[in-house]
Amino acid sequence: MTDHETFLDTARRVIRIEADALSQLEASLGESVAQAVDLMLNVKGRVIVSGMGKSGHIGRKIAATLASTGTPAQFVHPAEASHGDLGMLTSDDVVIVLSNSGETPELADVISYTRRFRIPMIGVASRPESTLLTQSDVAIVLPRAEEACGTGVVPTSSTTMTLALGDALAVALMEHRQFTAEHFRNFHPGGKLGAQLSRVRDLMHDGEALPLVKGDTPMSEALLEISSKGFGVVGVVNPDGTLAGIVTDGDLRRHMDGLLSHTAAEVMTANPRTIAPDALAQEAVAVMNERKITCLFVVDPKGTAAPQGLLHIHDCLRVGLG
Repeated sequence: MTDHETFLDTARRVIRIEADALSQLEASLGESVAQAVDLMLNVKGRVIVSGMGKSGHIGRKIAATLASTGTPAQFVHPAEASHGDLGMLTSDDVVIVLSNSGETPELADVISYTRRFRIPMIGVASRPESTLLTQSDVAIVLPRAEEACGTGVVPTSSTTMTLALGDALAVALMEHRQFTAEHFRNFHPGGKLGAQLSRVRDLMHDGEALPLVKGDTPMSEALLEISSKGFGVVGVVNPDGTLAGIVTDGDLRRHMDGLLSHTAAEVMTANPRTIAPDALAQEAVAVMNERKITCLFVVDPKGTAAPQGLLHIHDCLRVGLG
């Protein structure tokens, strides 16, 4: 067997062991998980997550997931807590403490503080008889699953289970609160996820930036509007302000002979495709790609049918869509 084959066998074994640990975790979940969710749903303050070492790294991720899905949360390092950060904990909070053994020395001050000031504590560990779980208001016991390292000393399966448990708690809270993609975007406006959840209204041009003319506008003036606004198109509006049509580069080519003798209404493409301001920007990109066009006027189907904005493909590309 080659070295590469050995590496691959090891990687597959690790994944298999950790997957088995997750199956054990699923089977072991009970009333304590429901109690933990109930505590977090009714907390007046924040969910404070704490853990040392590898459990601390997992704790940071759990706190971040909770915070981005509608549950105010913060990670507090237990060593820093012993040197002043215990002041971050209040009687309105709920504390989640993570420790595989349940006997991590650095957690002693956090545990003692929650008991002293009657702050609800959710303990997560693998030993029911441990100090952490016997002191917790809600004790979640992790299965004594095999660690994937082969020696039993490197946190692998145990940290995977703790991470999955944190995700399970966060999603349970999300579903109860009917947390939507729009809510998520409010907490996560940056990056690819934020871009994917952008609404048309977030990216569109409006107000004085809109290229608009009336139907009886001479094409000489319409061309000036196209040039000055820089989108390569102009919207044509009816007397009541509703969108009647759009003049594009293609319309100009089709009416090249005698173009300046026409009005905007005579050159325009009537009833152009529009997009609603509340539509996802991704939907607008799909429409533009399908129609092979570069921009869409934004019209609220529930409103007056007057153009509210203009979305250009470059606006979508700028935030990573396209």
